[in-house]
Amino acid sequence: MNDRPPAPQPAPGDVRTVAAATRVLTGAGPRRGMARLLPFLGPAFIASIAYVDPGNFATNIEGGAKFGYTLLWVVVACNLMAMLVQILAAKVGIATGYNLAELCRLHFPRPVVWGMWVVMELVAMATDLAEFIGAAVGLNLLFGMPLGIAGLLTAVITFLILALQSRGFRPLEAVITALLGVIAVCYVIETFLDKPDWSLVIFHAVTPRFAGAESVLLAAGILGATVMPHVIFLHSSLTQGRIVVTDPVQKRGLFRFQIVDVTIAMSIAGFVNAAMLMMAAATFHRAGYSHIATIEEAHRTLEPLLGAAAGWVFAISLLAAGLASTTVGTMAGQVIMQGFLKRQIPIWLRRLITIVPSLVIIFLGFDPTRTLVISQVVLSFGLPFAVLPLILFCQRRDLMGDLVNSRPTNLLAWGVALLVIALNLYLLWQTFLGA
Repeated sequence: MNDRPPAPQPAPGDVRTVAAATRVLTGAGPRRGMARLLPFLGPAFIASIAYVDPGNFATNIEGGAKFGYTLLWVVVACNLMAMLVQILAAKVGIATGYNLAELCRLHFPRPVVWGMWVVMELVAMATDLAEFIGAAVGLNLLFGMPLGIAGLLTAVITFLILALQSRGFRPLEAVITALLGVIAVCYVIETFLDKPDWSLVIFHAVTPRFAGAESVLLAAGILGATVMPHVIFLHSSLTQGRIVVTDPVQKRGLFRFQIVDVTIAMSIAGFVNAAMLMMAAATFHRAGYSHIATIEEAHRTLEPLLGAAAGWVFAISLLAAGLASTTVGTMAGQVIMQGFLKRQIPIWLRRLITIVPSLVIIFLGFDPTRTLVISQVVLSFGLPFAVLPLILFCQRRDLMGDLVNSRPTNLLAWGVALLVIALNLYLLWQTFLGA
């Protein structure tokens, strides 16, 4: 097994959390209740933000507007597959003490490492670009400010959120979790306002079916864009030094808590995605507006159908999703550079550099929704470079020790990976060579 890197000293803001987690793992802490669980919640909440980013808004709204509740089962299936991938990412960090990018650097040939770094940097930047623009569109819809001003304000807010990293992992986890909570509450309100047909919701959530060739393509879009490569790297980094234990029993205990963390966070993300599609089905599709495929169109059409409150809530959720996901995208980019190259730049400098293309696109007047779609294509291209090494490392006992994947887990992981990669390749083919 690899030698673990030295455990980092907890920042002042994390000391109590680390001490509480250690007491639980050694049997000296609370034996039941939320006090036992709370110290371990956080990493998956940060990673889950990528699953409710502005790109998901566009895909889910188009799916619900065109095909009603028919593709709801796709959202449910996507969420279950994403849970598995994020659990494996968390496990790599706990078991080895290294993040996925660092393991690639240590175990792959140098040219492969450089190639993977270039691809994943492009993925991280493209994702961040779309998420940054999504936040600016949220400010534009909410306050009516020009997109250029909204972009500059987005930059300032993300700088402030990223500055929390200097205080340790806990303050940043709290802010990102709060933003995820805002998004979830917004969609609880939207679900109350749009009054979905619950019998159809339950039926289509568990009944796989399509409504013609176009629905297959859109299902592939939802499924193929589900697993986010940049947060696979980020999630392994968030668990590698957060709570460090070397005892095998404590490691297994820590991993079980991280499974709970992933299950709760990804269930919230799954609910938000399902609620997006249900909202589009219960309003746009039911009213005959099946052509709606952009965020701006959805916002304009919601108000006359459900009232001004629905438009406000929609814009607030988009803003929260954009701010949180662009922050997470910047963090992921930092992990990718540090892991693959063993070099890093100050995160504020990285944020400054990655803002430039976003602001250029905003000031040149490119279509924001089109930009989101292009970012999904770049994500599709980068997916194999994250998922395949993740599974390869997870099945190596010399690296993972007692947390090595079991045979059934390996079979399930390979099945999910091959399905998601195949659908992403199909999306790339459709985008560049298809109809």
